[in-house]
Amino acid sequence: MNNKQLDFTEGSITKKMVVFSWPIFLSNLLQTSYQITDSLWVGNLLGASALGALSISATVVFMVLSFIIGLNGATLTVLSQRQGAKDEAGLKASLNAFVFVLGLLAILLGLIGYFSASSILQLLGTPEEILPLAESYLKINFIGILFLFGYNFIGTVLRAMGDSRSPVRFIFIAVILNIILDPLMIAGFNLGIDGAAYATIVSQGTAFIYGLIYSVRKAGVPFQIPYVPEKRYFFVLFKLGLPAGLSMITISAGVTAILSVVTSFGEEAVAGFGAAQRLDSLIMLPALTLGSAVNTIAGQNIGANKWERVRATAKQGVMLIIAVTLIIGLITFIGAQFFIRLFVRDEATVAFGAMYIQTIAFFYPFLGINFVLNGIVRASGAMFPVLLLNIISFWILRYPLTYWMSDLFGERGIALGMGFAFVVSSLIATGYYFLGNWRKVGEELAQKTGHSKV
Repeated sequence: MNNKQLDFTEGSITKKMVVFSWPIFLSNLLQTSYQITDSLWVGNLLGASALGALSISATVVFMVLSFIIGLNGATLTVLSQRQGAKDEAGLKASLNAFVFVLGLLAILLGLIGYFSASSILQLLGTPEEILPLAESYLKINFIGILFLFGYNFIGTVLRAMGDSRSPVRFIFIAVILNIILDPLMIAGFNLGIDGAAYATIVSQGTAFIYGLIYSVRKAGVPFQIPYVPEKRYFFVLFKLGLPAGLSMITISAGVTAILSVVTSFGEEAVAGFGAAQRLDSLIMLPALTLGSAVNTIAGQNIGANKWERVRATAKQGVMLIIAVTLIIGLITFIGAQFFIRLFVRDEATVAFGAMYIQTIAFFYPFLGINFVLNGIVRASGAMFPVLLLNIISFWILRYPLTYWMSDLFGERGIALGMGFAFVVSSLIATGYYFLGNWRKVGEELAQKTGHSKV
């Protein structure tokens, strides 16, 4: 273990959680700036129509990529358990299995997405006036989907090994390049919205190559030329990865379904929602950060069979996320109009975005609780229950409530429906944490992935 890798099986959980979380937060913040940078330049240089096209396309990219992202989450669970158990052989074999399968899936989904871009956008009801812009931006992003997957995967592997600092430098390089290339390609080369897409994939490709070199030469990650893994690793990967991937698809499809409700209110609502979603992504960063951090922390302790530390991780994570999201909610409520105007200047668009943010601001602690407790459950390998929780959250609660409340209260109902869904889903996640069988699943997974125990 190098000096950047933390051992969570001993010492202060609170201290290590904070130390480990800050680099993840910074990484998430930097990564979110991809979309924010694109939105700022596109919205200010090309107008509300281009911003709406970018917003819809970005949602589709996330939806198609979600299956691989979910499988990538299974990587964190398995590798953190092997790291906690000090099982080097199991770590190396599991890593190869993920590289082999996820690499093939990334390429496959990229091809499918590229050739079906127009059909997907039409299915979502994309307004005709922005359809060509959205299709062009979407296709270019699918060309570079392997780069996006690659450098995120490397960061996940390093975090599973207890190193949350190194991935920051990969993302920092990509962000700086994106900031430089965005205005150059959009306006300088006169490529319009396509320029934003090209800037992103060039930046991500550079980060991926650098991250791969660093992880092998400096961090000691046991990457090797991929080979067909043993059958037992296929079993573990798909038992964990399939429901994790479907869980992410459930989330992204739910977001896309909500976007279809927004599009019914017109072009200004789509652009305003897009700007609000950029702020939304910033507000959610602490929840995403702690969800990822507790996954690693709990995973290492499950691998080491230290369940009392797993429970302590859940308790401290929930307390921390409630405090942080309340503070952020207050800030965004007060400054909603100012923040939305950073992305777009059209008054109708600003009004919708500010209304949305102010309505939903104080519901985010409930979403944070959901992220933290689901992170603990994922660390055990209980991916199927998380899938069920997400189906309930998005398709039984969030989408129906958003649709129903938007019909009753108009545009404000979109935010109200989502907010009330956060509350109910957090209660369900809490109930499963206390009453579910996720601990038993974790004990079984630790045995199946242990190199010396199979």
